[in-house]
Amino acid sequence: MRNLLVIKLRYIGDVLLATPVLRALRERFPEARLTMAVNRGTEEILKWNPDVQEVMVVEKRGLAAQLRFLRAVRRRRFDTVIDLTDGDRAATLAGLSGAPLRIGFNEEHRWRGLLFTTIAPALPGTVHRVDHDLRALLPLGIEPKASQPRLYTSLEDDERAARLLEEAGLAGAGGPLVMFQPGARYWFKAWPAERFAALAERLSESFGCRVVIGGSESERPLAEEVRRLARSTPTVLAGRTPLLTYASVLKRCRLFVGNDNGPMHMAAALGVPVVALFGPSNPDEWGPRGPEVRVLYKGLDCRPCFHPTCERGEESCMKRISVDEVCAAAGTLLESRERMGERV
Repeated sequence: MRNLLVIKLRYIGDVLLATPVLRALRERFPEARLTMAVNRGTEEILKWNPDVQEVMVVEKRGLAAQLRFLRAVRRRRFDTVIDLTDGDRAATLAGLSGAPLRIGFNEEHRWRGLLFTTIAPALPGTVHRVDHDLRALLPLGIEPKASQPRLYTSLEDDERAARLLEEAGLAGAGGPLVMFQPGARYWFKAWPAERFAALAERLSESFGCRVVIGGSESERPLAEEVRRLARSTPTVLAGRTPLLTYASVLKRCRLFVGNDNGPMHMAAALGVPVVALFGPSNPDEWGPRGPEVRVLYKGLDCRPCFHPTCERGEESCMKRISVDEVCAAAGTLLESRERMGERV
């Protein structure tokens, strides 16, 4: 194998969870050229990853743009394509790539399986996404092994983060920095804003924490709502940080608290202690992989749920997670990290 393409046309967290596949390929084929194709908006996750030489950004809009992208793929003359997406669009790209070996999943037993030369052997039941993706390497003779996603930043990213924190009055000595991520791709995966605000009060009073609130520009109103509800006035960074600057800010945090989303996986990949709040998605499949992780999850019988409405009201899966539970989990991780610091 000399020229490989890995395809993952999903979201930020999905791309990050696929990085163990890149690491395993690099270890097995150290001289190979390794390229990854991803959706626009997720490419920054791989910008400084040492295991990949090129990141190709897949265009969604316009037939002409998609044809140009396909021609660019075919010009590279890949000998192997590994599709980790398990979707029609990615499978079509793999099928038209011209690669003689095309590996992909087809768990739904759809027509797209005809586009692959080899179907990756998925395990039955609930399997963590990292372990699932690694099984695509079995046809190449690579045995899956436990691995943790990795995210890399540059010195420039770190310097931008340092300037941002200084401008926000958060540089230098002070209480531990804690990142809150109250947003989620779907509203029913989000813990209520007022509970994030109450948690900010508790962590500030009990541990002297300085809370920062992350998120995208579209999540800034939610971040401002949490700040308004919290008497301790957390600092809102939502909408102010490019993705890798945000990652560099995360590296300076003692703790991350957030819903099931991409930033949760980013924090875990950077080795930041994580309190992850799960509702309709299953942490056995989508939980953060990191050295210090606490997951709060109620496992209701209606899960997994991706419907636009929820009939449980105040008894919904996210609202069943109490501030006391989250505060206790956060306190355990804060105290553990403090003891580690004392030993060093």
